[in-house]
Amino acid sequence: MSHPGEKSLEHSDRSEFLTNLVRFGRILRAAGLPVGTGRILQAVRAVRQVGVSNRGDFYWTLHAVFVSHPRHRYLFEQAFRVFWKNPKLPEQAIAMLLPQAKLPEDESRSKELARRIAEQLYPHQIDGDQYEIDDVEFELRASPTYSSRERLQNVDFEAMSSDELDEAKQLIGKMRMAFADSPTRRFRPHVSGPRLDMRRTLKSSLKGGSESIALIRCKLRKQQTPVIVLCDISGSMSEYSRMMLHFMHSLKIARPNVSSFVFGTRLTSITRQLEVRDVDQALDDITAVVEDWHGGTRISDCLKEFNRNWVRRLPTHRAMVLLVTDGLDRSKSADLTPQIQLLQRSCKKLIWLNPLLRYQEFEPKVSAIRALLPYVDAFLPVHNLASLASLAETLTQSDFERNAQLQKNKVFWKSKWVDASPFSVAENVA
Repeated sequence: MSHPGEKSLEHSDRSEFLTNLVRFGRILRAAGLPVGTGRILQAVRAVRQVGVSNRGDFYWTLHAVFVSHPRHRYLFEQAFRVFWKNPKLPEQAIAMLLPQAKLPEDESRSKELARRIAEQLYPHQIDGDQYEIDDVEFELRASPTYSSRERLQNVDFEAMSSDELDEAKQLIGKMRMAFADSPTRRFRPHVSGPRLDMRRTLKSSLKGGSESIALIRCKLRKQQTPVIVLCDISGSMSEYSRMMLHFMHSLKIARPNVSSFVFGTRLTSITRQLEVRDVDQALDDITAVVEDWHGGTRISDCLKEFNRNWVRRLPTHRAMVLLVTDGLDRSKSADLTPQIQLLQRSCKKLIWLNPLLRYQEFEPKVSAIRALLPYVDAFLPVHNLASLASLAETLTQSDFERNAQLQKNKVFWKSKWVDASPFSVAENVA
């Protein structure tokens, strides 16, 4: 299969060609594709086997190495057409080609992708939301009457440019995290407490010889509900897991009793790394300890490891667990069901954060998703700043308000998926 516009690729010095290939991989990584050193080395080996005499073969060779998800195709095609037209062309001349590349997406998405590639190829030529080339001006700004910050609240993380992602990370760091305390069954002394502490009152009366007895009052002791975050960092979650890590850092700084884990093919605790107040240093520490970035997903194996090694070490019996995953796992539902069931029985609330809920047509057809559904207490989207702000608001509510909202959320999705094939959620979600 050949690529449109197939032609012979110019032969160049081997070292110069390898330099361009490494630079191309770095541009893809900066634009949002999960491209690491391993994939760049794999691309070098693949090109050596296929050769560069045929442009179509060269295109599909790099495509097979660098593209791991359908949504990455358009970014890759945009970068390939511009970069490999001739890496020696003046930067300004190549920049003129960016707005002309046509993608099979809607116009707004095409502009977002073109801008993200342009920012990585030519960082000094683009200013804010527009860039100029000679007499041609390309305006990518939304309506002047609509605040850019308000617009950013509803932009999908996957469609954001590099500058927008940086701004979104700053806004996440400024999110308000004032959490309400939850009452426990224990009491503590209080001057104006609503309840009389008979034990302390009688014990105090034995110490003195006066005829009067000082009444000691008490009230319910309150404490924060612990939060446990299990975040999927597989390839299909790459754009969302990066933003969730920033949210998890803000959550940890504001709330000490937060335990954080990431999982792909294995489970890794990152609670200690998130205790660093500098978010960049925290993310660098996480990158150093996590080995399965942008790989596959083994939800059942990771939940099994959490249930075996961490449930008894953490206060899960009164904790709220946030499971952040799209549920796209090839594990058998028979393996996943007992693990998610055990997790749900071990915690106070289990909330599933799924970026796929941003689609109105989303239906639970994948076996892993069907296995998870009956055992979660709520389904929330997590794909933009507005959804993260809503999640933060949910976490700050009192138990009564939160339980009412989560129950309402569960009833909504239950009614929405009641006729979903090939199974009925109503039979499982009680």
